[in-house]
Amino acid sequence: MINCIKFYNKFQESTMKTWLLSFGVIVLTVFLQLGCSGSINNSITFKNLSDGDIFINFRGSEITVAAGQTTVVSNIPKGKYSYFTTYTVPAGVTGSSAQGNMSGTVTLNAGTKIQLIYASVILNGTYNISVTVSDSDNLGTSSNIAFPGQNERKTNTNLTGP
Repeated sequence: MINCIKFYNKFQESTMKTWLLSFGVIVLTVFLQLGCSGSINNSITFKNLSDGDIFINFRGSEITVAAGQTTVVSNIPKGKYSYFTTYTVPAGVTGSSAQGNMSGTVTLNAGTKIQLIYASVILNGTYNISVTVSDSDNLGTSSNIAFPGQNERKTNTNLTGP
């Protein structure tokens, strides 16, 4: 009878340890799942306010954004990506120049939103295009660009929110 009681106590102790271990694993799994997002929220927005079309070489593809249009590329995995921009010049223009980050590298972390805004002006027959880059991680912009003959373009570097 004593052996049966010892066996029952060891069985009960073993069952309790197994139950506690299983419960701990389940709780840990739930917390890990809550902390990890199942979807990728990274995106890049190309907004073309210039007079001509722009073409962006990004992630091995060409993205065409017509004048006055916006294109959003979403669900981009975390990482560093290079981009390069080319553009068309409107008819009747005798020259062109580009200012700003027409090419560069962007870094995407979890939930990063990046916006590139292209703008242009025709001054003395020359087409001048520029790009301003901002992202939700740095909460700022890359440059204050002014075309020849213009005052410095003021950019809000104290942005709040994405």
